[in-house]
Amino acid sequence: MADYGTQPRMGFFTDTSVCIGCKACEVACKEWNGVPESGGLDLLGMSYDNTGALGSNTWRHVAFVEQPKKPAVDLGMPDVGAPAQDDPGVRWLMSSDVCKHCTHAACLDVCPTGSLFRTEFGTVVVQQDICNGCGYCVPACPYGVIEKRESDGRAFKCTLCYDRLGAGMEPACAKACPTDSIQFGELEELRERADERVRTLHDSGVPEARLYGRDPEDGVGGDGAFFLLLDEPEVYGLPPDPVVTTRDLPAMWKRAAVTAAGVAVAVAASFLGRRR
Repeated sequence: MADYGTQPRMGFFTDTSVCIGCKACEVACKEWNGVPESGGLDLLGMSYDNTGALGSNTWRHVAFVEQPKKPAVDLGMPDVGAPAQDDPGVRWLMSSDVCKHCTHAACLDVCPTGSLFRTEFGTVVVQQDICNGCGYCVPACPYGVIEKRESDGRAFKCTLCYDRLGAGMEPACAKACPTDSIQFGELEELRERADERVRTLHDSGVPEARLYGRDPEDGVGGDGAFFLLLDEPEVYGLPPDPVVTTRDLPAMWKRAAVTAAGVAVAVAASFLGRRR
């Protein structure tokens, strides 16, 4: 893990198995950070989801996924209170999504102004007074989190409530979550807590529980905001195998430098040959 000095790296662990879809996190995020309205009561045809996705005006997004329940007979055990087999009912999968604050953050690599920076807490923040609206960070993000705000052209995303962290408070979304689905703390401690939670769910007969973004060896070096999911990442609208989009930049620059040096040598040789 990267060295952030004496301050441990902070982050989010979102346990979707206890998310009730109340959207308290969305409201708290908007209120504390002054995030503009993002569509209000638009009916998107996506269950109770009226924000759609993360963006410049949605720094927390609660996803609602409705899945048909398997009939009790398919589970191999009696299910007291289960719907009739011809009406299996619906299983709700809910998840409060947010910027992942990647260990290897491509948005940092491509920002030409230094607007994006790594804080002492290990989080990634956009400085709005420096952002020039170039938009390079938008396609660089493997999760599609960052977006330019149409009203002023600058890029916006979750700051993990950097101002609150500096004052010794937890982020507004975690503070507002009534079920502790969103947990904030030191990243290493959260990873241990998440591992234990998965083991508990597996022992309780929930074998599909898995962690997403927890592995420091994944394509982005592990996420500062990771999740416990109850289905494949794609079901929640998450990429199954995210990779930092700038991983090949060092090799590309090296090849470009070699090519440029070769061209320079060829031009010099041609020039000297003509002089003779």
